[in-house]
Amino acid sequence: MGKRIDLPSFLRIRKSNSKTAPISEKRSPTLSSGTTWNRPDGVIAPRPESDRASSTSRTASSDTVVTLNEASIKQRTKLRRNFAISGSISYALSVIFLILVIIGNTSNSPVLKDVYFYKLDLTDIIPTSVPNAQLINSIAQSIGLHDFYQVGLWNFCEGYQGQGITFCSTPEKLYWFNPVEVIMNELLAGATIALPTAVITILDVLRITSQIMFGFFITGIVINFIMIFVTPLGVDSRWRSLPLGIVSFISSFLIVGASIVGTVISIAFRIAATAQSDLNIHAEVGTRMFVFMWLASAFTLWGFIVHAGMGCCCVSRRDLRTGRRQINRSVVMLE
Repeated sequence: MGKRIDLPSFLRIRKSNSKTAPISEKRSPTLSSGTTWNRPDGVIAPRPESDRASSTSRTASSDTVVTLNEASIKQRTKLRRNFAISGSISYALSVIFLILVIIGNTSNSPVLKDVYFYKLDLTDIIPTSVPNAQLINSIAQSIGLHDFYQVGLWNFCEGYQGQGITFCSTPEKLYWFNPVEVIMNELLAGATIALPTAVITILDVLRITSQIMFGFFITGIVINFIMIFVTPLGVDSRWRSLPLGIVSFISSFLIVGASIVGTVISIAFRIAATAQSDLNIHAEVGTRMFVFMWLASAFTLWGFIVHAGMGCCCVSRRDLRTGRRQINRSVVMLE
């Protein structure tokens, strides 16, 4: 009973003199922010390369506020600058056509003699149905009545068929063509006759509208000439585009208004002249004058559209400097 049984050596429990050390938790080496992630089992593991790359791209895309340089500003404001250049060019072209409108019909030169608002043809003013019509027409021409009269902005010119223009009146400001006065001066040696009230009213309307047209064209060409040089100033700021837009609107109103008045007067003269069945009067409008003044109107309108667009759209230099608009790194190369 009391006999001790010796077990084999490999089954014996060996006693250790050293104390059991506490189990310490193995921690992974410290990783930089954004490179680790918590697995569902609680173990901290390195973040996969794909997740790490997407996190880096998100951080880079959110960093859009960058230091601006002159090259990046020029590239971002390129559209605005191109619009400003087109506006200056359109104003320059409008000035060229307005010059042709203003100096048209002032002399018997190859180009200017064909630039007029309307032309009255009195070659055979007495119809052939009237007895001795040919004799009367010859007498009228012999005492001063010309075959045609054409009207420009500053004066009128007269002449004969086959000879062309023989005389142009002296240019004068706020000019208006009074056909009754011209005919009386040439046929009746300046004598005065009583005119019906309706004719006087028509002449008053013609005088006022012609002088309005004259003033509009002269003022418009002055403004457009100035706008050629000040239009590029709108590239820097929207606030500069505001006053420039107002001035361009005034210019457009003047030029388009003058073109409308000139068109109405010319067409009204043609209708009134051909409506007289007792007289053989023909009238035609000046095609070149119409083309020049409406091209000037179109280019002036484009200048207004440019300033209106720069006032509300297109990035300006001031927008970039103040931070209202930012530059993406993928768009421009920065220093």
